Amino acid sequence: MKFKGKIWKFGDNIDTDVIIPARYLNSSDPQVLAAHCMEDADPDFMKKMKPGDIIVGGENFGCGSSREHAPIAIKAAGVACVVAKSFARIFYRNSFNMGLPIFESADLWAKVAEGTEIEVDADAGLIRIAQEATPLTIQPVPPFMQQLIADGGLMNHIAKGKKK
Repeated sequence: MKFKGKIWKFGDNIDTDVIIPARYLNSSDPQVLAAHCMEDADPDFMKKMKPGDIIVGGENFGCGSSREHAPIAIKAAGVACVVAKSFARIFYRNSFNMGLPIFESADLWAKVAEGTEIEVDADAGLIRIAQEATPLTIQPVPPFMQQLIADGGLMNHIAKGKKK
């Protein structure tokens, strides 16, 4: 799995209410949620970002309420993956369950400016930063977790297994 795109930077403790504000949780439609993704942190995020772009966050990304709507909104918005210094534990699990690729890197946030292009190579465990010779290392995603992402999340993965 490889992801290449322009980054959008967010700071520490981006909670699920910032990712998808609670006022929009009366819908479970991924496209409705996507339309409001990150709007409390950057009201123009959805106007500026392009499908395949990457969110880079600080510490504790996805903290707060345990809601699956947050990774659904990010994925449906067209964000290829999220790289953060660290993730809230429940957001980490929900992301894989919903098929959103996420990666931890303690170093990336400080090394890049918003708009920088990066490539995340999940198989090799590397992040390549445009114009930088030396890639950053990340923990490779185990094959089972990569399969969850490729299948579109846990429920799709289970359904696919039942069809065999």
